[in-house]
Amino acid sequence: MRLKPVPEPPAALDDLRELQRAVPLVPGSTDDCCARLRDRCGLSDRRVANDWLAFLRALELVRETSRGFVRADAEPTPELVREGLTEGVLHAPEAIAALRAAAPEAPLTPDALFEATRDSVPRHDRARDPEWEATWRDRAARLLEWLALVDLARSVPADSPSPDGEADGDDDPVSSPAYVAGEAA
Repeated sequence: MRLKPVPEPPAALDDLRELQRAVPLVPGSTDDCCARLRDRCGLSDRRVANDWLAFLRALELVRETSRGFVRADAEPTPELVREGLTEGVLHAPEAIAALRAAAPEAPLTPDALFEATRDSVPRHDRARDPEWEATWRDRAARLLEWLALVDLARSVPADSPSPDGEADGDDDPVSSPAYVAGEAA
């Protein structure tokens, strides 16, 4: 089973240790673990904490037992996080395949990843969220940022020159993020 939550990535992979250590060594209920994550890591609310709990589980940094959630005896190494993303996060394998197919002159954008995976967005997410497209576009952007954090993706300029020498896109000076496969892909 692949999990849906993809929280904002930290500035550095080492920052995952703080989140992992907020989960108890003795199994705790979802509510207890979410409260600990929120309090110890300064998360904004229970929903964000619950997303982190699920994401840490997908990365195998947290385990769910019959008595609740418990911190796993694992370090958040780049290799472990890569494997957790690939095996446990919805649309990560599709993103990695699309990154491998992308080239610097035609990199993968969050919008392109969303378009490639939109048909596999769970039906209940579409039904309960009137803004589901924006939500899943944002999720695609965060997923690509996570892949870049562990060298499965590499950021490249999204706007390439057109044949007449002018930059493509609108007059907005900030280009959207775009990615190609990283060294670990």
